Amino acid sequence: MSSLSEQFLPAFLEEVVGDRFGRYSKYIIQDRAIPDVRDGLKPVQRRILYAMYDSGNTPDKPYRKSAKTVGDVMGNYHPHGDSSIYEGMVRMAQPWKMGHVLVDGHGNWGSMDDDPAAAMRYTEARLSPIAMEMMRDIEKRTVLFKDNFDNTAKEPVVVPSRYPNLLVNGTSGISAGFATEIPPHNLRETIDACIAVMQKPEIELEEIMTFMKGPDFPTGGLIMGGDGIMDAYRTGKGRIYLRSKTEIENLRGGKQQIVITEIPFQVVKSRLVTAMENIRLEKKVEGIAEVRDESGREGLRIVIELKKEADAQGILAYLLKKTDLQITYNFNMVAIVNKAPQQLGLKAILEAYIAHQREVVTHRTQFDLERAEDRAHVLEGLVKALNILDEVIAAIKASKNRQDAQNNLVWMFGFSERQADSILTLQLYRLTNLEIKTLEKELEETQKKIAALRSILESDKKLIGVIRKELMEIRDKYGIDRRSDIQVEVEELKVSIEALVNAEDVLVALSGDGYIKRTSMLSFTRSGGERNSSGVKEGDYITNLLDVNTRDSLLVFTRKGQYFLLPVHQIPEFKWKDPGTAIVNVIGLGKGDGISGIIPIGNFEEPDQSLFFITRKGQVKRTELKEYSTSRSGAIAACKVGAEDEVLSVMLSGGDKDLMLVTKEGMSIRFRESEVNPMGRVAAGVKGIQLREGDEVVSCFRVSDDEGEVLAVTELGYGKRSLLLDYMPQSRGGKGLPTFEFKEGKRVRPNGSHIAGAFYCREPFELTAITREGALHHFSSEAAPIAERRSTGKLLVPLEKKDEIISLQISVK
Repeated sequence: MSSLSEQFLPAFLEEVVGDRFGRYSKYIIQDRAIPDVRDGLKPVQRRILYAMYDSGNTPDKPYRKSAKTVGDVMGNYHPHGDSSIYEGMVRMAQPWKMGHVLVDGHGNWGSMDDDPAAAMRYTEARLSPIAMEMMRDIEKRTVLFKDNFDNTAKEPVVVPSRYPNLLVNGTSGISAGFATEIPPHNLRETIDACIAVMQKPEIELEEIMTFMKGPDFPTGGLIMGGDGIMDAYRTGKGRIYLRSKTEIENLRGGKQQIVITEIPFQVVKSRLVTAMENIRLEKKVEGIAEVRDESGREGLRIVIELKKEADAQGILAYLLKKTDLQITYNFNMVAIVNKAPQQLGLKAILEAYIAHQREVVTHRTQFDLERAEDRAHVLEGLVKALNILDEVIAAIKASKNRQDAQNNLVWMFGFSERQADSILTLQLYRLTNLEIKTLEKELEETQKKIAALRSILESDKKLIGVIRKELMEIRDKYGIDRRSDIQVEVEELKVSIEALVNAEDVLVALSGDGYIKRTSMLSFTRSGGERNSSGVKEGDYITNLLDVNTRDSLLVFTRKGQYFLLPVHQIPEFKWKDPGTAIVNVIGLGKGDGISGIIPIGNFEEPDQSLFFITRKGQVKRTELKEYSTSRSGAIAACKVGAEDEVLSVMLSGGDKDLMLVTKEGMSIRFRESEVNPMGRVAAGVKGIQLREGDEVVSCFRVSDDEGEVLAVTELGYGKRSLLLDYMPQSRGGKGLPTFEFKEGKRVRPNGSHIAGAFYCREPFELTAITREGALHHFSSEAAPIAERRSTGKLLVPLEKKDEIISLQISVK
């Protein structure tokens, strides 16, 4: 006996998984997510329709509980969960998802607000009239049937689909490696295009598009993009824009309101209303008073009431851009052709459908022909028998039994067995004169019918004629007017800030702890109008106070070299005495990052304006201002910063002055701004000063001519001013000149070991020193004596023992 291990072959996980996933993908693609090009149905939809048709759940009978249908489908054809079946059924009953519903639902079948349908035990359904056209002639051997999953019944591989359902109702689905998105189309246009292709197979796409201009969504709306439709119809892929139907109405008192009566396909109405309401609440647009959903029995109606003097067009443009009031729709026309998925253009889809209809009508004609020939054969026998009735009766009388009588008729008169059988089952009343005439008439009609059916099978032109006639009947019976308008040009949505924001001069304050606020001038003056009395949390202080307009923007730069474009009107408004909100609530500042500079910008296109970046490690970078114009609200790279480095300061410059850097260990360098050439936005910059080991830049400022002084203050509060004349302009990247003398020795009182901050003084100003213990000390720049570059300074800030200055700030005045 062989050992156990020999009975098993080694299997490699990659092969097993590859094989299994391959089979699964094939199943998903063919039997779940992608529709068949011939009837436009996915398997679950086909099975639902066939189960309803098979059990007589048709439009001429009362509605039937959905649960019964779902049970039939699950038990006979679709061995999956009931929810997937019921969801498929619900979708086919929702008129805002399907141009022509295939299931006629009764009860709560959901809404455009994405409300779910009631459970299947509550709802009722039957096939819709047009679904009968999908099924028409299915019992005439028109389509192939296959065994169901447990071989107890047969199900159709595809249904006859007597109108081009794939295009009319559209579809969307995602499978393994393939997705499909086919929009709904107008029934009349689709059938006209179909007939055009049948009658002229070499027709060009442009000509087909004279019949079929583009999609037609059940929810209406405006379709924009002739090129996108053309691309999609040629290749199967294309993009269009779908815009809501809106109107601006004038109300009494000079107010206006925007009324929306149609929204884009597959947009959830309640979510759209919520999105617009959030824009109102967050004051992203000034001028919206109220957003109301007034939809009801009369149809969809969303009202956006505007405040007086609001710019209705501007607000509408903003809403179209920022919400699903306008969406992009991407065609991706993929369907199963000969058991494999294919991306198809419009003509290919129509040709595949026509080929299917040829088959259906050919099979039906063959079926009808067989029936008619059989009937004609029987009728010929009956007519012949009635002409020699007496002999036939005599022969029957002389027979022993029925079988004998049948045999006798066959050999005595040359009837076939089928004819003999029908003669023996003939009822006596058929022997009346009237009935004999009727039989002869029926025979004649049946022979005509046979000739007609044969001619269809023999002539392709006649076959096409039959398909055309039946398509036109459906077109005339079920055709509806187009619901979506088509516009060839795509309108660019330009949202101007003027339309959205009322121009107002405001103050923006940022504190050391990172609290920001926008305050109206009214609140500022009501609170006393003192610029240094802004409300802050205890121990906090204002670092930036900007006079700006709501139509301006702020460039907010971070220490790690990123920046944000923050429109002033988006900064939350607070009273002057309120501390404001943490800036992380306004911009997406990264963890461990902080603000290194805020610059208000009215216009990015100002000529000769550049931004200078100075890092702690002495790197300097200059980039033109216009490179920082953006429409993004997230973080954007502003400057490349080394791992151990950070941005110390960012300043706006015309490039016409000198730049001065002061280091922690008391070195300073002055060089021309023009020595730093403009670079790209994400460049790292060039060396501004050569630093000793452990040194870093603590201050930087722009200086001009030789007026004024340079003020330097140490961490122990000693400071002095030196004349700018003493600082010679040098070349960028040198070691620089000393700017302070630190006292060292046992018996001397120390004046500090490093510079806490340095400033350029032309006029007197107030300074605030912030200490490690959290104390704030105010002093004037005038208190510092004017002395040599290398001098020891004078005590300006009396500090507690062991305390030291960690930051110096020009006081807000």
